[in-house]
Amino acid sequence: MQAMNNSFRPIFIILIVFNSCRGQQMKDTTVKRDTTITPATSFSKLFFDSLKLEVFIKEQQAGDSSIRQLRNFYNSRNFQFAWFTEDGIAEHTRSFWNLHNNYIRYFQDTTLKDKNLHRQIDLLMNDDTMPNMTTEGMLQTELQLTKHFFEYSSNAYSGRADPNEFQWHIPRRRFNAVALLDSLITSEGNNLQDWEPVNIFYKRLKKELVHYYEIDNAGGWNEITLDGSKKYKPGDSAMIIKQIKERLRISGDYKNSDTSELYTTTFEIVLKKTQSIFGFRQDGIITVALVRELNVTVKDRIRQILINMERMRWVPAQPEDGYIIVNIPEFRLHMFKGVQKLFSINIVAGKAAYSTVIFTGSLKYIVFSPYWNVPPSIVRNEILPAIRRNNKYLARMNMEQTGYSDGLPVIRQKPGKANALGKVKFIFPNSYNIYFHDTPSKSLFNEDSRAFSHGCIRLAEPAKLAAYLLRNQPEWTVKKMNEAMSVSIEKWVILKEPLPVFITYFTAWVDAYGLLNFRDDIYEHDKRLAKHLFVQ
Repeated sequence: MQAMNNSFRPIFIILIVFNSCRGQQMKDTTVKRDTTITPATSFSKLFFDSLKLEVFIKEQQAGDSSIRQLRNFYNSRNFQFAWFTEDGIAEHTRSFWNLHNNYIRYFQDTTLKDKNLHRQIDLLMNDDTMPNMTTEGMLQTELQLTKHFFEYSSNAYSGRADPNEFQWHIPRRRFNAVALLDSLITSEGNNLQDWEPVNIFYKRLKKELVHYYEIDNAGGWNEITLDGSKKYKPGDSAMIIKQIKERLRISGDYKNSDTSELYTTTFEIVLKKTQSIFGFRQDGIITVALVRELNVTVKDRIRQILINMERMRWVPAQPEDGYIIVNIPEFRLHMFKGVQKLFSINIVAGKAAYSTVIFTGSLKYIVFSPYWNVPPSIVRNEILPAIRRNNKYLARMNMEQTGYSDGLPVIRQKPGKANALGKVKFIFPNSYNIYFHDTPSKSLFNEDSRAFSHGCIRLAEPAKLAAYLLRNQPEWTVKKMNEAMSVSIEKWVILKEPLPVFITYFTAWVDAYGLLNFRDDIYEHDKRLAKHLFVQ
C-alpha cells in the first residue's frame, strides 16, 4: 500500500479551477465550490482536475439530471475523491457496495447491473489490487461509481416507475441525492439501517420480504388440495386441515406442534388471524376462497411485496400531525397522528368500471344533511332511462331538476333518509369529484370485498369521523351533530384545522399488529406495474 501512496499523492493533490468561460457556463447549474476543503482538512488527500469531470460527462453522454448531480457534488467538494483515500478504498465505499448489491438481489432491479463496474468494484474490495491501478483508472472508477450511486439512489429512493403512468396522482416525495451521498461519506458508511428510503411502513414490509425470500430458498410451500366447495369448522377432521397447518407453519403463522387432521380450538385462533390477513370475515370457517389465497406461491407473494414497496417509494413524507389514509384494496379508512393509528373505519370504494382515483387532498368541509348533486354520467346512463320508464321517478326518489347543462338536466336529490349520500359528507376539494359520505345501504359493509360505488367513498361510521374532526370546535356537540344530520336543510361546516387525505392502493403491507396483509388487485394496478418492474 505504501507504493500506492507515493505514486498517487503528487498527482491528485493538484487543484485546477475552470477558466472564466467554463465557470460562466456552470454558474447557474452548480453549487458554489467549497474552497475550504483542502488536503489538510479533508478525509482524503486525493483531488483531481475539474476538467476531467467534463471529459467524463461528455464521454458518458450523461443526461441533464446526472450532469447536474455530478457537477454539484464534486464542485461542493472542491473535486476531492469520494470513494478512495490515499490508503485505498474508503470504508463507506464497501458499505455502499454491500447495500447496493443487497438492493439488486432483493428487488430484482436488473437496470443497475453494470457488468464492467461490478467486476471492477468487486476486485477493488481486495486491497491487493489497488497498487496495480493506474491513476486514470482510479479516477474513471471514482466518477463511474458516483454516477452509479445517483442512478441507484433514484431507483431505491424514488422508485423505478413514473407514478402518473400507473394511475397514482399523489406527488412523489423528493430527496436530494447529492446530500444523501454527502451523508454516507460523513457517517463513514455506518447506521445504514437508518437509510431506508421511505418510512416505517416500508421498513416493516422489507423485513417481511427478507423472510419470504428465506421461505423461497427453503423450497416454499406445497399446494393445498381443494375439496370442492366444502367448508370446515372447529371439530371437523380432514387431510386439508393438516395441509393448512403445515402451510401456516412454513410461513411462520402457526407455531403449535400439533400437525393432526383435527380442527382444534387452538387452531381456530390461528385461522381467524389468517382470515384477517387476507381480509376475510373472521368466523373461523375454512372456505375455498381462503384456501386459494393460501395456495398463492411464495414467489408470487414476493412479487406482490416488491410491487407495493415500489409504491411506498412514491409516497410523500408522513405528516407529523393528523392525516387520513384510505387503502382501496383493504376497503378501510385509517386515521393517523404521526405513526400512531387512532382508529379505522370500513369503506365501500368504486367498482372496477368506476375505480376510485388515487390522489391526495385536504379535508376542509363537513356537510350535514347534504344534497346529492347527481353526476352527469349517472344522469345520462341511469336517471334519464328511469324517467322514461316512470315519469314520477324523480318525485319517488326525492329528487328535483334545477336546470340544464350541456344538454342534460341538472338533477339533485334532497336531504333525507333515502339520500344516496346519507346524513353527512366530507369534502376535500379535487378535480375528480370524489369525497367521503354516509350511505343508506348499510348491508354492503357486511361484504368482504366492497367495490360497489361510482367512485366516491362510503363510510360505515361517518358520525365517528365527524366527531373526531370537530373535536376542537366545541360548539359542535354530539347532540348538535345528530340534529344537523336529521333535518331537511343542508348545513356546511368549515374545519378549523384542514386534514391531509391520501387515497392509496396497497395490496401488501404490515399492519399495526405486525401482521403481513395481502389483498386482491381489484383494479389490476399490480398487474400493470409488474410488467414494468419484472422481466416477463
